[in-house]
Amino acid sequence: MPTAARPPDRIHPAARTVTALVSTVLLTIGIAACSTPTVDDIPPHAVATHDDPAFRDVFRHGFADVDGVRMHYVTGGSGSPVVLIHGWPQTWYGWWPIMPALAERHTVYAVDLPGLGDSTGRPTGYDKATLARYVHTLIADRLGVRDATVVGHDFGAAVAFQYASQFPDDTVRLGYFDLPLPGPAIDATTYRTLSWHIAFHSQHRLPEAVVSDDVRDYLALFYPQVSFGGTAFGGESDRSPFTDAEIDEYARTYSRPEVLSGGFELYRALDKDVDDTIAAAPVRVPTLLLTAQGQLDAVQATVAPRMTNIVRAVDVPRAGHWLVEENPEFVTTELLRFLEG
Repeated sequence: MPTAARPPDRIHPAARTVTALVSTVLLTIGIAACSTPTVDDIPPHAVATHDDPAFRDVFRHGFADVDGVRMHYVTGGSGSPVVLIHGWPQTWYGWWPIMPALAERHTVYAVDLPGLGDSTGRPTGYDKATLARYVHTLIADRLGVRDATVVGHDFGAAVAFQYASQFPDDTVRLGYFDLPLPGPAIDATTYRTLSWHIAFHSQHRLPEAVVSDDVRDYLALFYPQVSFGGTAFGGESDRSPFTDAEIDEYARTYSRPEVLSGGFELYRALDKDVDDTIAAAPVRVPTLLLTAQGQLDAVQATVAPRMTNIVRAVDVPRAGHWLVEENPEFVTTELLRFLEG
């Protein structure tokens, strides 16, 4: 038989408050989950820096179109401008260990060379004179910086030299880090005998065929060879100054076929680099020369014919080729003193 409807239970006011609080917390968590980017949401160029407060608070990624190449760079800080140019097998990220300290007193621009890192598109050439013109167009024309100190490491040092030679009015100082300069003191044939990897990387198509399937392993094995105490310096050490995360970041870019090939093109351009250095105007701006420990005399002999105002030349203690990673405190001190001297 039908029964009378039961009156609704009365909800205690405190229960309503608890329910409302729980709902608010769940809603907040849901919103946070939706707004927090996952790794898949982060652009590839930002993966290494997105959760680093030292980067987030000071630096930013930028892109600019330069003669058919979309060039990637990182900038931050305030003060007189400093342009940082990487070599092989690195990217702008090779400067990261010293960038926060530099940015406290200077505006830093760390670039990815055309066709390398997160720059996309193929430059018209990988000779260092051509690459210097791309970097100059980015820095001077796109970003409006015409009073830069230009600093390069490895092949980036040769690019920095060409920048200072071709554009002396836009260059205040030159930092040249650890590279025998192809030119009048050392021709391309001799240069390729300096190390097995220079000869190997100079071959047409062969290094791509050998390395492409195991880029990360190749880089991880290569870095220790030219580190302090490594086989390139007559030692037996297999210690790498790079962390797994740093190697991952370099492998991320060099695993792209066009970047891997572009890196080897830096070596294949040696003959033209020699001719371009011989033809280049001498660099007369104040120059800082840093090299691996024990390599100063050999490197200085190759650069002296084309750099007439070397105000400081020193080898970096307990550093092989990777000056910034192996002794960042020393490099930072020397560079800041040079910039402010």
